Amino acid sequence: MPQGPLRPDLAIIAANVSKGSRVLDIGCGDGALMAALRDERQCDARGLELDAGDVASAVARGLSVVQGDADTDLADYPDASFDYAILSQTLQTTRRPDWVLDQLLRIGGQAFVSFPNFAHWRVRASLLWGGRMPVTRLLPLKWYATPNIHHVTIDDFRALLKERGIAIQGCWFLSGDRQTGAGLANLLAEHAVFLLRK
Repeated sequence: MPQGPLRPDLAIIAANVSKGSRVLDIGCGDGALMAALRDERQCDARGLELDAGDVASAVARGLSVVQGDADTDLADYPDASFDYAILSQTLQTTRRPDWVLDQLLRIGGQAFVSFPNFAHWRVRASLLWGGRMPVTRLLPLKWYATPNIHHVTIDDFRALLKERGIAIQGCWFLSGDRQTGAGLANLLAEHAVFLLRK
């Protein structure tokens, strides 16, 4: 099944996964990243996805995906069973992001985590001037329909990593579909991608 270009955060992750790695993509959606890792990086990619329709789409691509919930099912995976655990645009939807982060680094030697930055200037301006939760390209749903239950910022995430003794191996910041610098990322980046190691 042909696929279009990857979302910018997924393209960053795909470009930085070592060839031939064992990868678990948690919240893998329709498997777009897994397919790219399999086809372009020769990775053994597995997936965990909550949505049954997305599981069916991923399996139709010939991918190994099971239906499951990051909040409960990660505990079933053995220690160090993957080279990378990936959690893209899912951390803010979990009940216990700190527990999920610990599980990622228990399961994988390294972990990629990407999330929308709720401290981006457009989000701040929407709250300040409009007094309402923003609806943007990266946050397209109204407050009552969004799966986001934790509104994380880049600075919040860095503080959590410091508290837990987690090392940052790499980080990338996106404004629109382009990478932006790390300076003032908490204000100027719409999206963040981190590569982590315990």
